[in-house]
Amino acid sequence: MSKFEKNLTEGSVAKNLILFSLPFVLSNLIQSLYGVADMIIIGNFTPVATLNGVTNANQLIMLFTNGVIGLSLGGTVLVGQYLGSGNKKELKSTIGTMFSILLIIAVILTALSPFIARPLLELMRVDAGSIKDGMTYFITCMSGILFVFIYNALAGVLRGLGDSKHPMVFVTIAAVINIGLDLLFVAVFHWGAFGAAFATVISQTVSVIMSAVYLVRHNFVFDFKLSSFKIHFEKFRLMLKIGLPTLLNNVSISVSFVFLTSIANIIHPAGGGIVGIVGRYNGFAILPAVGMSSSISAMVAQNFGAGDLGRVKKTHWIGTAIACSVTFLVFGFTMLFPAQILRIFGGDEEFISLGKQYMSMFAFDYLFVPFQFCFGGLFIGTGHTVFSLVSGMASSLLFRIPACYLFGITLGWGLKGLGLGGPIAALAGSLISLVFFLTGKWKKKTVKLNHVEGEQAV
Repeated sequence: MSKFEKNLTEGSVAKNLILFSLPFVLSNLIQSLYGVADMIIIGNFTPVATLNGVTNANQLIMLFTNGVIGLSLGGTVLVGQYLGSGNKKELKSTIGTMFSILLIIAVILTALSPFIARPLLELMRVDAGSIKDGMTYFITCMSGILFVFIYNALAGVLRGLGDSKHPMVFVTIAAVINIGLDLLFVAVFHWGAFGAAFATVISQTVSVIMSAVYLVRHNFVFDFKLSSFKIHFEKFRLMLKIGLPTLLNNVSISVSFVFLTSIANIIHPAGGGIVGIVGRYNGFAILPAVGMSSSISAMVAQNFGAGDLGRVKKTHWIGTAIACSVTFLVFGFTMLFPAQILRIFGGDEEFISLGKQYMSMFAFDYLFVPFQFCFGGLFIGTGHTVFSLVSGMASSLLFRIPACYLFGITLGWGLKGLGLGGPIAALAGSLISLVFFLTGKWKKKTVKLNHVEGEQAV
């Protein structure tokens, strides 16, 4: 077993889960902090219109990024299960297939970005004074979207191999570079939205290059040679079987937040900016749940592949308890200090007052997301991503969007009503997941990992 692989099928469940989770949670903390730092710098060194344009454009970028991350997760689960079954050859072909698919998707999105930027921002009801900056940020970020995809794929593969330490190192490098360049381009050179986006592209590019060089030098299972970038059809089919539902789930969540942002722009011209700022803080606030969900998924995949359901259950419940203990504290902090949190991001008193209305209701989301995300990690690790799709889409499309429109527009509660959509969606998703868990259907294997003879590759 190489230094990048860790056997999560042996030893103390609690110890393995905690030791594996901490680097992953820390890497997410660093990633969230540099996302927050990004908005703090933009909010304090550019006009409110620029901040509004950037936050709205970021919702669109996350729509595409989260979709691809969902597809990559199919490869991550396969990596974990192939490792659990000891099949190194299939490991390499799975990684090569995943990277090749991401390359194709990134090229297409980069080529389309100049043509879809304005129509999408106008569809979101972005204020006319913010559209130009939004377009600049969107097009610039999409020009480097390949490196965002590859970084997330590398991190996902390493977690599937049981290594959460190196993704933390790589995201730290990206964070330091990004914050430094943000200060230089935005605060010193006054490049505005372009400077912020350019800093992101450079930091991700450098991080991916350094990661690839390091991994190759330390005998990583994938050698990054051109000949290794092949699409193995059987692996692609398995990735789609596992990852497509998660992709659709992630897209439905992102689409619901795009709709939420559009509704916010209808309520108030600065509404989209407020939703974006709270969204950045939210990325930090829910990271214990997100990190634990991914850690549960990786650990469950190995133990499920080894046929140990007892360890699978223990992993899920211990992870849920850890996520809840931290996220509940975040809820209390958010309810006590909403104005202080918002002032960090800049903006005038009206902006902060409106933000408090939205944040005071949205914070209740933190009471339910640990359960929803940790159930999701369990089901994804066992390959039941079809159910994750149903649960996620129901939560996002059947609960979040209607609730936001009902309370925000129809009942006239404004941004405060808009904030209720998140907690309602998370509660619904948690209850749906609990019902599926109690049926025991998640214990059934959905993917056969036997090598298929005559597998073709391009």
